[in-house]
Amino acid sequence: MGNCGTREESAVVSHAQAVQQLHMLAKNSNTPTPTPTDKDKDKKHNRSVSDLSDPSTPRNFEDSGKNAVLYTHVIAFTLYELETITKSFRSDYILGEGGFGTVYKGYIDENLRVGLKSLPVAVKVLNKEGLQGHREWLTEVNFLGQLRHPNLVKLIGYCCEDDHRLLVYEFMFRGSLENHLFRKAAVPLSWATRMMIALGAAKGLAFLHNAERPVIYRDFKTSNILLDSDYTAKLSDFGLAKAGPQGDETHVSTRVMGTYGYAAPEYVMTGHLTARSDVYSFGVVLLELLTGRKSVDKTRPSKEQNLVDWARPKLNDKKKLLQVIDPRLENQYSVRAAQKACSLAYYCLSQNPKARPLMSDVVETLEPLQSCSDTMSEVSSSSTTVGGPFVMGGISNYHMHHRFAKNVGPGSSCRSPNPNCSPGGPAACRVR
Repeated sequence: MGNCGTREESAVVSHAQAVQQLHMLAKNSNTPTPTPTDKDKDKKHNRSVSDLSDPSTPRNFEDSGKNAVLYTHVIAFTLYELETITKSFRSDYILGEGGFGTVYKGYIDENLRVGLKSLPVAVKVLNKEGLQGHREWLTEVNFLGQLRHPNLVKLIGYCCEDDHRLLVYEFMFRGSLENHLFRKAAVPLSWATRMMIALGAAKGLAFLHNAERPVIYRDFKTSNILLDSDYTAKLSDFGLAKAGPQGDETHVSTRVMGTYGYAAPEYVMTGHLTARSDVYSFGVVLLELLTGRKSVDKTRPSKEQNLVDWARPKLNDKKKLLQVIDPRLENQYSVRAAQKACSLAYYCLSQNPKARPLMSDVVETLEPLQSCSDTMSEVSSSSTTVGGPFVMGGISNYHMHHRFAKNVGPGSSCRSPNPNCSPGGPAACRVR
């Protein structure tokens, strides 16, 4: 694997050196993986759309003393330290559970180790019987150990003792986007907050795709988007991330792993992974933000159970696109903003990967929506401007950008009274 770090991170040890150290530690293991008990066998390591036939990699290191800091800003914790901050992994400290294992809340400070900054953290504990657990743990240390960005969850440290594998992250106060969107008791997120979350998540993906060696996230979904106290979105769970193609390579061939309803169709069919696979997954999440619906919901009528199949045809129809918007968002957005967001989702969800925009272009498209998403004006009964109800009278010399071919409502403009709302069309979505 080549260097997937950014040029700005010269202070961090090289990716190649870190990978070599981590893999040498794993290869030097000569302690066999413990045989699971009958009780263990009843437990499953859940990854939808996954092939878990490969045996797991060794989980025991020959010498725990080699558990050294491989990256300049990542701490090697002892198991005792992490047991201390989670009260021996007490059940009332559990934040959540997933395919990797259980996540606990903890708190680090100088009482734990001299020099530590006081900080609430999340401690993720590997399921020892998880078939892919060690490999995913290694991947997370590898990528998050060198990548730093405001929209990626920060890896504080890790622990690797005997067959124990743990990761320590910054604590995200508001939990996952999934909980805020779909829990019945949750207060509905506003349009402005949803667009801010979409932009933050898009920036995180764009950063990964534009790294010196691109990183493909491969598991972009609402449960992996965490929110801090200000609703800043941060990508978490890098266990399935892959280094992107290099040189003349067009894709990375890999076993199909991800989550049903989010994985790009061409990836599911062929195992060919590209950055455009992430773009499709982003389109699904954007659609969930717009509609307030899950990507797959078996409780709905049969024709509405798959969100993309139900909603995408409406996104390109100016008479129907507002029908898909979450009714709880009424009067919170301009029609122009809704149109641009729906158009973006439409192209991200294209069956043809080459027709999907780059994530950098997705960011450029979402940025103007941050300033004109607060209000929605009523349709003026006197408006006779060519282009129908999507056009606001009084804007002259306006030309829609043609970077989205056949964009919905080619004469569309903002009907919001917000003076900061730009009348410009969608930002560039470079199609290659």
